[in-house]
Amino acid sequence: MLKVFESRMDVGSALKPPTQDSSRGKSVSVVMPVFNEVAVLRTLTALVMQSLESTGYEHEIVYVDDGSSDGSTELLDELAATDARVRVVHFSRNFGQQPALQAGLAASRGDAVIVMDSDLQDDPQAIPRFLAKWEAGFEVVYAIRLKRKENLVKRFFFRGFYRVLQQISATPIPVDAGNFGLIDRRVVNELLNLPEVSRFYPGLRHWVGFRQCGEPVERAARHDNEPRVSFWGLVRLAKTAIFSFSAVPLGAFYHLAGLSCLVFFGLVGFSMYHKLWSGEAIPGWTSGLLTASFFGTLNALGIAILGEYVIRIFDQVRLRPTFIVDRTVNVTTTQSPKTTHTVMR
Repeated sequence: MLKVFESRMDVGSALKPPTQDSSRGKSVSVVMPVFNEVAVLRTLTALVMQSLESTGYEHEIVYVDDGSSDGSTELLDELAATDARVRVVHFSRNFGQQPALQAGLAASRGDAVIVMDSDLQDDPQAIPRFLAKWEAGFEVVYAIRLKRKENLVKRFFFRGFYRVLQQISATPIPVDAGNFGLIDRRVVNELLNLPEVSRFYPGLRHWVGFRQCGEPVERAARHDNEPRVSFWGLVRLAKTAIFSFSAVPLGAFYHLAGLSCLVFFGLVGFSMYHKLWSGEAIPGWTSGLLTASFFGTLNALGIAILGEYVIRIFDQVRLRPTFIVDRTVNVTTTQSPKTTHTVMR
């Protein structure tokens, strides 16, 4: 397992890894949400530590246990007990990946924070390349996923989703850029200060701005070919991304309203023509039924889209926390006066 990434072709830039002088006095945190990944946690920790140690930075790993039930909780405690650089936040239940990312950012202490998945799909060997671009002045370095190893249908939907989102989003969001990447401490603080409840991390990362660049990284297949996020979980995340960063679905109904008016006046003209000039019988219930069904469907679709925005407003105004921490290991907790979330150091 420790050789999972050894045969990978380096598709990164020609930037050299950070030197010992450039990394002196700086620290790096790696934040990883965990949900039922007991089979790979030891290997993952070893690979990430090996990559971090090669850079010369002070470093830590922040795991966020998102309500695991397969033994990941106990293994994370064991890893933290044997190495103080491993820090763990345990949720009281499963709250989802996006809240877990938020909790991990709040617990991180590094000058730079790397966010990655905990299933060995994100390559730890890309970390030095991210840090090299950070040293070059970029405050956000996001991985551009190459050669995804998912099945054809899933790749098709991922590809389509990112391209549609880029076209309709008010904030430019690069295609094929997921969670994996590096953000500077300034960016971390800005993200933590955002009051949003429904979060789509890749979108928020680009919304805050600062100097950003992409780094091509080949994405591996899951170690067990059993994704932890279900199809409907991905659908919910896609809806969060679309309705959080675009008003196009609502605006589209202005155009549909215009189309409805054209159809209405066309039917009126058609009826008047037959009534006043042709003397022929006006077509009966079939055309009326089809027209009513068409506009009824449009109304239902419009109400559903409006409901998606209303749901997010409701989630925001009821002010429930996005996650609840059960306990932590190697982490101290304080309350931030500027935000409603818990800041862990």
